Amino acid sequence: MPDYPSAVLFDMDGTLVDTEHLWWEATAELAAELHLTLGEEDVPEVLGRAVEHTAAHLHRISRTERAEAELVEQLNDAFTAKVAGEIVPRPGALALLAELRDAAVPTALVSASPRRVVDLVLGSLGREWFAVTLAAEDTELTKPDPAPYLAAASRLGFAPGACVAVEDTPTGVASAHAAGCAVLAVPSAVPIAAAERITLLESLEQADLAFLSTLIA
Repeated sequence: MPDYPSAVLFDMDGTLVDTEHLWWEATAELAAELHLTLGEEDVPEVLGRAVEHTAAHLHRISRTERAEAELVEQLNDAFTAKVAGEIVPRPGALALLAELRDAAVPTALVSASPRRVVDLVLGSLGREWFAVTLAAEDTELTKPDPAPYLAAASRLGFAPGACVAVEDTPTGVASAHAAGCAVLAVPSAVPIAAAERITLLESLEQADLAFLSTLIA
């Protein structure tokens, strides 16, 4: 039997579906309401981050009198509306998922987005691709903490080191790497540095099961 990964754990936004730019747009629009213009220095606080983290960042730099909870709600509502109108799979994503399904390699969805956004995407992408799905609410801590990837591997019954995680942001890569997974990074908007057990590709179109298998060798 081929030495496949025990499981493949996928990030969602920017990795499987082209929604990372929608999250940035939603954040930038709220920032504009707060009389802010987002720049490069804000990218690490927005892309790949949970809504609570980004809301706290906006609250801190704007010094607004609005409560953080209100900013969280506004960001969630704006992002959900944008995703509902535009769910586009990333190039190569569905082909890779189909190959993993045909080879009976389990997959998990591991997202820092809220459950309502995850469920919205799954309704379009297809829930049947994944044995396990985790949203931001499903672990006490979310990315860049390793908790989401540790939870996904545990629910599937495998050691993280036998799994490959697929990510698109430094925040997500940090989470998966800290959990002990081999990481395939396909950057969507922010550069990612190669390192031990972190492999870079330009597109999921370049990835197949044989390639993923080399990452756990």
